Amino acid sequence: MQIDGHTRLAAVVAQPIKHSISPFIHNWAFDATGINGVYVAWDIPEADLEESVKNVRRYDMFGINLSMPYKQAVIPFLDELDQAAELIGAVNTVVNSKGRLVGYNTDGYGFFMALARDGFNVKEKTMTILGGGGAATSIIVQAALNGVQKINIFNQSVFLEDTRSQAERYAQATGAAIEVFPIENQSLIQEKITQADLLVNATSVGMDGESMVIADDTFLPDGLRVADVIYQPFETPFLKYARSKGLKATNGLGMLLYQAAKAFELWTGETMPTDTIWQELTKRYDV
Repeated sequence: MQIDGHTRLAAVVAQPIKHSISPFIHNWAFDATGINGVYVAWDIPEADLEESVKNVRRYDMFGINLSMPYKQAVIPFLDELDQAAELIGAVNTVVNSKGRLVGYNTDGYGFFMALARDGFNVKEKTMTILGGGGAATSIIVQAALNGVQKINIFNQSVFLEDTRSQAERYAQATGAAIEVFPIENQSLIQEKITQADLLVNATSVGMDGESMVIADDTFLPDGLRVADVIYQPFETPFLKYARSKGLKATNGLGMLLYQAAKAFELWTGETMPTDTIWQELTKRYDV
């Protein structure tokens, strides 16, 4: 990578963010494609967010990625949102299009691209998803936009009213059939798992390497595709259990890579060399 007077900047903005894998992914992509760019991490307080967004125009940057807690807070400072970002109500990628700042959410895209590369297409399928937070929402909306037939959402009872309200909005916008249930009801989770083609853990349960998001005697039918948004640890108890039943199960590292690939494409018009970067990630992070 050669930095000179023509080098353009991209950044990930969050607090904290120094731990992020994104600079590794994007700088590898810039180098591999010969694009004169560099990607850095900005760990900023929320009071500096508006000024940081102004800097995207000021310095003619490619754009920025956003992580927590700024995915929603950034929206008032943008000129336009794409359909997914508008439905989700959160932005993880800002593109500088000749001074016009457009917000996208590529998280759900990345999730389903990772599954597609592994032979799974959600179109006309049934998905059961555990969780209703930011990661879950991006996956739910993208599944609906991708033509899913049915989505069963399980969320905590205290959030069910809000989750149902949002689900109705997604259904009206996309035509997908969506139902919402309490995640505390394990027997209902079991029922909906048996009807599903795809089972997703979009909660944080399992990040400790010990907790299980489903009961430890849950029946998982043959052919069920299983995925977890967590990638540290690389095998959660949920994924280990699914694999012990002979099922294909994927962690969240592919989602991270392919959401980055979409952002890279939006910024540069070029395709990120994901196969090569995946190999480097698996070596670097001992997947």
